[in-house]
Amino acid sequence: MDDRIAIRTMTRVDLDRAIDCAAAEGWNPGLDDAAPFRAADPDGFLMAFRDGAPVACISAVAYGARFGFLGFYICAAEQRGRGFGMAVWRVALDRLGDRVIGLDGVVAQQDNYRKSGFVLAHRNVRYGGTVAIDERADPRIVPIDGTLRDAIVAYDQPFFPGPRRAFLEAWLTPARRRGLAYVEDGAVRGYGVVRACRNGHKIGPLFADDAAIADALFRALAAEAGGGPVFLDPPESNRALPERYGLEPVFETARMYRGPAPALPLARLYGITTFELG
Repeated sequence: MDDRIAIRTMTRVDLDRAIDCAAAEGWNPGLDDAAPFRAADPDGFLMAFRDGAPVACISAVAYGARFGFLGFYICAAEQRGRGFGMAVWRVALDRLGDRVIGLDGVVAQQDNYRKSGFVLAHRNVRYGGTVAIDERADPRIVPIDGTLRDAIVAYDQPFFPGPRRAFLEAWLTPARRRGLAYVEDGAVRGYGVVRACRNGHKIGPLFADDAAIADALFRALAAEAGGGPVFLDPPESNRALPERYGLEPVFETARMYRGPAPALPLARLYGITTFELG
């Protein structure tokens, strides 16, 4: 290992730089992702420096004592093959310890992740394109405001393996994002968030009790894009929704876990939140 390498927790400026690197890799991050990402776990973002210059980064976000998620695993193109990426990888795994760890990795790296004990759970496929929405107002779809936050956090719990209230509080803050909930007879039966990205808008998460509710939420969220590109990242098993609206596969990841895979309700999970944080 190069003794001129230093690995430390990212500052906010470092995280902005990592998000720019993700954009350069074609991952199309949101325009206001840094604040909610840091809210999830301020110490969960690591960057490697050689002679003071950044060479690699990774996130190792801890969601409580039992679950963690890896993301932002990037090594500068001109520095690859020199062990810098592996150095931050090892520090990230050490940070998360004996938690069950998830990641959404590019398919080509599956074999490398297996060497660290990760096992494939399912594929996620990013769908994208423009959607012609003839939006009809549905009184059951309402903006997520302060009065709904507790109900949304409770609804979210089965869909994610660890507590993430701090993240959701920030994710639902209306800066460049808009959250909508499907509320029937006083109960939340689904919700989703759409956010502005470097290219178009992404919808995520999109969780719903059934396909009809997911469809109604998707239409309302997609309408926020104003006719521009829309992207949705469903598990492969729920590809029917984006395909119905003519969206096409543009990217995919391998959802893998080290440790017992959590029993998530994939049939009701129509769009994951982010590839970076799970």
